[in-house]
Amino acid sequence: MASTEEVIQRLKESKPPATDSFTYLTIIEKSLSPEILPVLRDILDDASLTGEIGWDMVDMLIAVPGSEECLERIARLGNPREVILKVLEVMELASHVEKTPEEDEQHVHDFITLVGMLGVLHRRLKVKQPSRFIHTTLDTVLRAYPPTSAPATAAIIDLIRSLTRQSRPPLPTRQSSTKLETPFKETDMTKSAPDPEALQDDQPSEAEEKLMQKLVQAFVTCVIEAYVNCEGLEWAGRLVEYTWPERLNPRKPTMLQAFKEVPELQARDALIGQLVAVAGDVGLSKLPQAQMKAILEAPIAKDPLLVEDVESVEDVKLATGGFICLTGYWNFSSDIFDAHHTLPDLSLFPDHHNLLQRFLGDEPQIQIVGNPGTVESLVLMAVSIVGHHGVLQPTGTGADTDVDGKSQYMSYLHLLTLISVFHPNIRVRNAATELATKVLHADPDPNDRLTILEDLLENCMFASLQAEAVRWLREELLSAYQSSKSPDLSTPASPFSTSEAVEKLQYSLFPALTHLKDPSTPLAELQEYWTQNAEFHLKVANFALFLFGGKEGQAGHAEQTPSGMKAAVSERYVEPMLECVRRLEAEGREAKEEDIGHISELAVMKEALSRVAWH
Repeated sequence: MASTEEVIQRLKESKPPATDSFTYLTIIEKSLSPEILPVLRDILDDASLTGEIGWDMVDMLIAVPGSEECLERIARLGNPREVILKVLEVMELASHVEKTPEEDEQHVHDFITLVGMLGVLHRRLKVKQPSRFIHTTLDTVLRAYPPTSAPATAAIIDLIRSLTRQSRPPLPTRQSSTKLETPFKETDMTKSAPDPEALQDDQPSEAEEKLMQKLVQAFVTCVIEAYVNCEGLEWAGRLVEYTWPERLNPRKPTMLQAFKEVPELQARDALIGQLVAVAGDVGLSKLPQAQMKAILEAPIAKDPLLVEDVESVEDVKLATGGFICLTGYWNFSSDIFDAHHTLPDLSLFPDHHNLLQRFLGDEPQIQIVGNPGTVESLVLMAVSIVGHHGVLQPTGTGADTDVDGKSQYMSYLHLLTLISVFHPNIRVRNAATELATKVLHADPDPNDRLTILEDLLENCMFASLQAEAVRWLREELLSAYQSSKSPDLSTPASPFSTSEAVEKLQYSLFPALTHLKDPSTPLAELQEYWTQNAEFHLKVANFALFLFGGKEGQAGHAEQTPSGMKAAVSERYVEPMLECVRRLEAEGREAKEEDIGHISELAVMKEALSRVAWH
């Protein structure tokens, strides 16, 4: 095996014109190692040679640790057209390969290096229609972008600024070993070679400049959407804490506190802030309010850079999800940080309702789970609207009815409850539930509110939502009871003021459970029933105490309860439920397994039902 000195000597002696370019590339490829990189770097300072062979060395060098300085010379001195295409080819191939965690870390490093090269190369490119190169570059970079990597996101930000000739203060660093530093940022462009294929009249037209800006704007919205969907930015949770502080548990730390104190969370805020600043740099913050609203009202645009044959700005759309995230941040930072942003003028009805309806589409669960950050942005937009304006009623002809015949309130609540069930983040689920609470109680038609509760209790398959419906019913009954003491004759009569509401809902609230009392019912069946429905039944038990009163003298609401209902509920619901609880508790004690039948919840259920004055 030849020594390093021998390899270096061969590289020097074989340099063209001693050999042809193809032969020399073969020699370099066979000689490549970290040890020869300093010599290769000096060889690549030959602009003529690098212009001829540099593009064909990108895939060789990217795999060699420490090759950044060599790749930087190729970016400065190679033929920009050829090198751009090669860089994109290498990036594309790497993005389709399955990787181990170690390989994934290397992939992120390579991605950052290649993006740094593209920033240099596009500044050197002199063509009449640079949008064609920019379109291909941005599409490829986006598909290869690993949004969970903060350094990769920083590289993206630098690329955007390079393409738009923008400059800002350097990115903040994190309180860890990972610094948000990007390669080639300090490249001296005065030492770069001119584009060898440029012509004197190769200047982009005004229309071409506008097209390039629109492409970059579309790219920015795509990057923001990707980043927000993979990072826990906790916008909705923090805005709920800020807007409705009375809902906070004083014994638990808040997300507002966490983002002020935890360096990693501060870094996330700083990085999304940089992305939003770049969005402003490329003109997205300067859009008129009417245009912002039109973007949110247009058909949902996904993957706008995949569109081929782009000829004008009309052919390029902004990513709807990304623009939703951007608008969400503007709302969030305006409230939390007292920032000043132009915001689209959106009302809850019909604007936000329609937007939520169109974004969730025909497969809401898939959309919610697959786009958690975008859906969180939709939720926080609604929190901001309600926090500032309350729940304004729909106006105009037919405003009370949605396209499917339901009231807009019911339709909107249905969308919010889907988020409260399927969203992976509990704080977003809670925010959606809090919104649903306010929207339900703001519905001016008490009969519509009763219909909504009936629909949830009878048709919903999720115990958590049924439990919320019980809470909402209790709040409606309590509000009606308090209002009855000083009645407002101008408001319509409410079924919650009398026994009508409870009578209509009683079999959904207190279903017949006689099968649970049957000794022949298998224990496994009882366990499954309890596991699936415990949350609902625990809420119902407490509601029964509110409705019927307690043994310790707690007053009930007899005027809102149908005559004879208590005895019927005791027979069809309470006795079978208590028998079920006793069997599950006994089995749990016998097996000495605390998880069987959720022993602690069973005890709570039994204690709650026993407190009610059934007789």
